[in-house]
Amino acid sequence: MEKQVAIIGAGVSGLLACKYTVSKGFNPIVFEARNSIGGAWINTVETTKLQTPKPAYQFSDFPWPDSVTELFPNQYQVLDYLQSYAHHFDLLKHIKFSTKVLGIKYQGASDEEMQSWSLWGGNGEPFSSRGKWIVEAQDTQNQLSTEVCLSTMLVIVTSIFFVGYDLSAWFRQVLISDCNSVMLFHKTL
Repeated sequence: MEKQVAIIGAGVSGLLACKYTVSKGFNPIVFEARNSIGGAWINTVETTKLQTPKPAYQFSDFPWPDSVTELFPNQYQVLDYLQSYAHHFDLLKHIKFSTKVLGIKYQGASDEEMQSWSLWGGNGEPFSSRGKWIVEAQDTQNQLSTEVCLSTMLVIVTSIFFVGYDLSAWFRQVLISDCNSVMLFHKTL
């Protein structure tokens, strides 16, 4: 059975998480509260530009287009680049737009069983292989519509900023093969 991976957020890191979970044979579902991809780039002032030169802020498997000649692309160019990436790797079909996550809960071993483990899962693995993540989400356009998603892995993405670092290579390093855990990416300066 195909393992489902819940990813919260369709910004830069959420798109990376989606692409690499697909490449590992998993079935990602990305919950995006807004109606488009881009994460933090959606809410920036129109005059905002990259603070990092574009060669250091690109996916290793998807270079900036030749039409972007500026060393520090602006908000629109970054959003276009992210849209192109999502289209090129057919990621949009995995994204549930206008879907806000209301809550997440891990359903697995009992508290007593977890306390008896010498390591997280008793075998060095985080959580039990029989556990599931329950993600409750709501359609922001239809407030009455709420759904529950069961997932074997949960990826929560906030903001990640690297200077001079290959984003795709970094994500490959942290993607774990046993999808019975949670990965929390946080803002790094």
